[in-house]
Amino acid sequence: MKKTKGCPQPLGAVRMGERTNFAVAVPVGKSCELLLYRTGAVKPEAVFEMPEEEGLGEVRFLAVEGMTGENYEYNYRIDGRICVDPYVKELSRTRKFGEKPKPEKDEVRGRFSEEDYDWEGDTFPKIPYHEVIAYSLHVRGFTKHSSSKVKHKGTFAGVAEKIPYLQELGINQIQCMPVYEFEEKIGAKVNYWGYGKGYYFAPKAAYSVSGHARRELKDMVKACHKAGIEVVLRMPFVPELKPQISIECLRYYMLEYHVDGFIVNPYNVPMEMLMQDPLLKGVKLMQTDDRFQNTMRRFLKGDEGMVGDVMWAMQHHSQEDGKCNYITDHTGFTLNDLVSYDGKHNEENGEQNHDGPDYNYSWNCGAEGATRKKAVLELRRRQIKNAFFLLMFSQGTPCILAGDEFGNTQNGNNNVYCQDNETAWLNWNYGKNGGRLLQFVRQLIAFRKKHPALHKAAALLGQDKAGCGMPDVSFHGEYAWQAQAEVWSRQLGVLYSGAEVDDDACFVACNMHWLKHVYALPTLPKNGIWYLVTDTGQEDGFAEIEIENQRQIELDERSIAFLIGRIPAILEEKQTVENGKAENGRKKQVAKI
Repeated sequence: MKKTKGCPQPLGAVRMGERTNFAVAVPVGKSCELLLYRTGAVKPEAVFEMPEEEGLGEVRFLAVEGMTGENYEYNYRIDGRICVDPYVKELSRTRKFGEKPKPEKDEVRGRFSEEDYDWEGDTFPKIPYHEVIAYSLHVRGFTKHSSSKVKHKGTFAGVAEKIPYLQELGINQIQCMPVYEFEEKIGAKVNYWGYGKGYYFAPKAAYSVSGHARRELKDMVKACHKAGIEVVLRMPFVPELKPQISIECLRYYMLEYHVDGFIVNPYNVPMEMLMQDPLLKGVKLMQTDDRFQNTMRRFLKGDEGMVGDVMWAMQHHSQEDGKCNYITDHTGFTLNDLVSYDGKHNEENGEQNHDGPDYNYSWNCGAEGATRKKAVLELRRRQIKNAFFLLMFSQGTPCILAGDEFGNTQNGNNNVYCQDNETAWLNWNYGKNGGRLLQFVRQLIAFRKKHPALHKAAALLGQDKAGCGMPDVSFHGEYAWQAQAEVWSRQLGVLYSGAEVDDDACFVACNMHWLKHVYALPTLPKNGIWYLVTDTGQEDGFAEIEIENQRQIELDERSIAFLIGRIPAILEEKQTVENGKAENGRKKQVAKI
């Protein structure tokens, strides 16, 4: 091996033909050396000085010839301290999750990029925001539990094994908690979530089977894309990270791993800067926001003064601001716990229950935690269905927390950041016991997809854009065309016109009061007919039953009904057009013969 002249860009270790280029930022006045090790060796085989006078600005750089990357590992020694390259693309060795490496033994080193990866013609699905059904998961926790029944538990490969399940559920986007190399220990606790400092460019070795995390993350993304599922990564960069590095990191995952989008903290990374980057304009740039969550949670539990906020939430359009709609997220209760606990129960975290959010806007429905009371259990089931209705019948991009679809619980812990165990891992056994709920959610997702009026491409304006005599969205109450937005009201009807998207009118009637209420049904143009599809106050299932009284509907306490309005004249006109097209097609075929 010999040292040759290198390049200051790009930062990191990059193979350039027959040589490998190394570039690293080093503060002025500090010494720097490149350490090259034979794979697995204790001491470096070669040490190359990187003098300050040979650098540019604060960047030291050189190139090495005569080195085969797959047989070597590297680190830097800066002012006598061994350091891992902040731009490292993959770390050597596979360590058990939660084990703290020993820096004094130089156990963590950079691994060089492997051979070219065969993407097999992979392309970005580019699913429009309004057609996305998102699913938030933790790569390790998603399949680590023995009940997952996958071969490679807690890994990228384990996620790929669950793709058929995601497809059957109706998911077309997964949002992954941090997958980069992060510190797995914070003091005496395990950093299960992965927030904090990390080697952002390097996929996590502990999430791989073979130790080649780069290849296995690519395998997962490729498998998801083949199934029509986007992959979005949470990248909660620390505040002190320079915005330039954040941009370079997102670009890298998009180009190298075909990642479809990112969720970032707008307080740590300027969204305006990301959105102006020409390369990143091709991916989804999203941000966390709990306005929809808190609004719907408070409405669900029957808080007063929420109707006006719910009106905003149900017509919120995610493409405008990159904010998904979610009622539960990794921070806070699962959906099952949201309706089962009034307060958090984080004693296991060892912080005297002081950690985690205090305000969850939850309600236990009459008993704290596990219970056998039939009335309480029935109310909880109804509230869970109500929550899914509010999520799926709102216009924005819905995001489900993994496991909510079958009633997963964390036993009241609303901050499992340090729980690398069965408290935080997804327990798939609940799916067996909660089969009715799982089937209900599948049907609900399929129903949303079937009706474009529930997920329109453009933001709703409350205007009759289709000239059908009905605005694209309107709000109602016990009287048609009059929303009850008073402080005491807990009732709201939302009507989505389907005319501009060739769909039925869709009416969502919400009664979050603890008393029954009668709702007036808006009169449909051209003698349209209302059909009841489903009602959370009744048995599970979806059907189309013509309502006997076309002027009103009575809703049970704490229930939501969904109706569709069909206009016979329009249906007949549509059928005539379709028949005409079919006849023209037959005539053309005959003429061709």
